[in-house]
Amino acid sequence: MKLVKAGEGEVYEAKRHSGCFAMKKLDPEKLSKRLNIALSHFLPGGGAEMSASPLERAYYVINGSLTVKGKAEQYKLAAGDLLYIAPGEEREIKVEGTEPASILVIMSRVD
Repeated sequence: MKLVKAGEGEVYEAKRHSGCFAMKKLDPEKLSKRLNIALSHFLPGGGAEMSASPLERAYYVINGSLTVKGKAEQYKLAAGDLLYIAPGEEREIKVEGTEPASILVIMSRVD
């Protein structure tokens, strides 16, 4: 077992993100073999460019709201919503309105 306290984690700059403060809570290079968990805080107007990842991803919205666009679909997420993104699937994130948004990002390597 490994406890990660509320203020613990490694701050990092997420590629192709803007207006974002991100903290790795669980890093596969240091502890888990496949699982990567991060906490991302987005400012209003912040987000992430359209891109894909080889990882499975799930976004769980803690507070605020944001829009996630794929190639053919778009979802408006609010607190308590979870969105699954398959490996290789492209997505874009945009925080709408004047309130910040926080999401728990759960990623897993697919072997």
